[in-house]
Amino acid sequence: MRTDELLEAPAPTIRGPLRGLYSGNTRSVVARGLHVMARTNWVVVLTGFFEPVFYLLSMGIGLGALIGSVEFYGTDVPYAAYIAPALMAVSAMNGAVYDSTMNVFFKMRHAKLYQQMLSTSLGPLDVALGEIVLALFRGLLYACGFMAVTTLMGLNLSWTAVLAIPAALVIAFGFASFGMAVTSYMKTFQHLDYVFFLMAPMFMLSATFFPIEVYPQGMQWVIQALPLWHGVDMIRQLTTGLIQPSIWLHLLYFGVMIVLGLWFTTARLRALFLR
Repeated sequence: MRTDELLEAPAPTIRGPLRGLYSGNTRSVVARGLHVMARTNWVVVLTGFFEPVFYLLSMGIGLGALIGSVEFYGTDVPYAAYIAPALMAVSAMNGAVYDSTMNVFFKMRHAKLYQQMLSTSLGPLDVALGEIVLALFRGLLYACGFMAVTTLMGLNLSWTAVLAIPAALVIAFGFASFGMAVTSYMKTFQHLDYVFFLMAPMFMLSATFFPIEVYPQGMQWVIQALPLWHGVDMIRQLTTGLIQPSIWLHLLYFGVMIVLGLWFTTARLRALFLR
């Protein structure tokens, strides 16, 4: 099926401030993305699932045998059960960031796909939402698969662990919307290195493997400003059942991240392709 056939849609009927930005046809962008993923990208998507599982086996089971348990909100938690939710948050972040940076950059700068999409009735918000939904779909696959693994290993300590899947989608939504906004400013593939340069220390420092209390107070403030720490702590509360009022702060953080990311992405796509 040709791209122009897949994206063809009736004329927009949206009224008000979204007219010209949104046609209500996001499903066309999603349908095309799923079609491409099923045909050519399924191996890449599948391999992304195994990275956090290998970390869990090596760090959680291997190193966990030496560490024993870790204190989390005043309760001792087995080390494997402590890092498993963190790795789930990391998996959601990675899937969303890879989809919203590398894939989006290729479509934007090399395949010129967005120019074709926006020459139809689609608006920039349709494109932004469609790409983000694709990133969320990848995050959903990773979250469900990882949840199945941790459940079989007995690492989910409370029934509230089922809420970790929608929580992982919130994390993926935040990173995807913000990642796509940042990607819209990139000119060459080398600029993607800056993204991965920031992701590596965030992965290591966001209380992923060790409690945040092991860091100096000043460093703790820096870590708590990072989005991944909010995701890690939120999912960890859900899988252990040690839910704190701070979970609402985590949700608010990602809510702001999502709104700002969508706004910047829509504005950039409009500025780039609808001059």
